[in-house]
Amino acid sequence: MIREIDLAFIKLHILYHAANEEVYGLGLIEELGRHGYKLSPGTLYPTLAKMQQNNLLTSTTKTVNHKQRKYYRITNSGLKQLNRLKVKIKELYKEVVEKK
Repeated sequence: MIREIDLAFIKLHILYHAANEEVYGLGLIEELGRHGYKLSPGTLYPTLAKMQQNNLLTSTTKTVNHKQRKYYRITNSGLKQLNRLKVKIKELYKEVVEKK
């Protein structure tokens, strides 16, 4: 159960960062590590692929230092979902954190 919740938060982080700039796998692993998530490429890349299949992300491939790197950006559908989730997060935060 905890893994499922963590994965939901990871997806939320991915949407947030992909809305602000292009993101790529290793960069996301490092960023998510700063938030306490230990993610392997074997977990991240299938998650990114599924998010792309669900039209939340789009990708382009670029050559960086003679290597192919896939960069992800949020789609319009992904942005709508992110905005919907922001409302839910705010509501949950008020209930769980701020409630006395």
